[in-house]
Amino acid sequence: MNKINLIRELDKYQVFNLKRIKDIIGKNNDYVKLVIYRLKKQILIFKIEKNKYTTQRNTWVIASSIIWPSYISCWSALRYYNLTEQLPETFFVISPKQRKKRILEINNSKIVFIKTTFKSFFGYKKEIYNGFEIFIADKEKAIIDSALFKKISFSEISEIMRNNKEEINFNLFLDYLIRIKNKALIKRFGFLLDKLKLDTKKLEEFIDFKYVPLEYSIKFRGKIKNKKWRIIENVEL
Repeated sequence: MNKINLIRELDKYQVFNLKRIKDIIGKNNDYVKLVIYRLKKQILIFKIEKNKYTTQRNTWVIASSIIWPSYISCWSALRYYNLTEQLPETFFVISPKQRKKRILEINNSKIVFIKTTFKSFFGYKKEIYNGFEIFIADKEKAIIDSALFKKISFSEISEIMRNNKEEINFNLFLDYLIRIKNKALIKRFGFLLDKLKLDTKKLEEFIDFKYVPLEYSIKFRGKIKNKKWRIIENVEL
């Protein structure tokens, strides 16, 4: 098989390995390694990490295909849904699998892998992007993940939710919060949802006596306490 036809075949995949090329060209491992070396040198394929390669130049296409299972979330997903105007330079990928290398740099972008529990690995879907399948959090889970893993300040999250109130399914949002059962998260969002004049009765049974700061991205300070949600108001929302 000539080089042009091989690249056309590899273009069908988001991520591929040595075995994939071996299956396509029907040669032994040593020959395939030589082919990979030459294609990399000619910048026709790109190395993602050990035995993982791509021909794709768009990080959206490959981010959720590097490790299985996984999905794109946080800032990246919020931008995908136009809930923020910030262009993501970092792609956050959620997976229950442990990785030795948590950060990859490819296509002038950074991919950060966040390990979660299998219990919290839900709330994502398959989308078609540039002709490829990608896996991405839905709007509600992207917002929750952003706070759960503290990748966006709670002040920014509150602004996103306030500005996109009509775009969010709040019944689903509450169900996701309850499913995760993180009390600090529930109290912070309960406080915020009260501010947005939304029904929070489903969350009230999860309130305990421990106070938590509303904003986790700054040092613990503030004297105003919300007794209902056991929140220390260290920022104004």
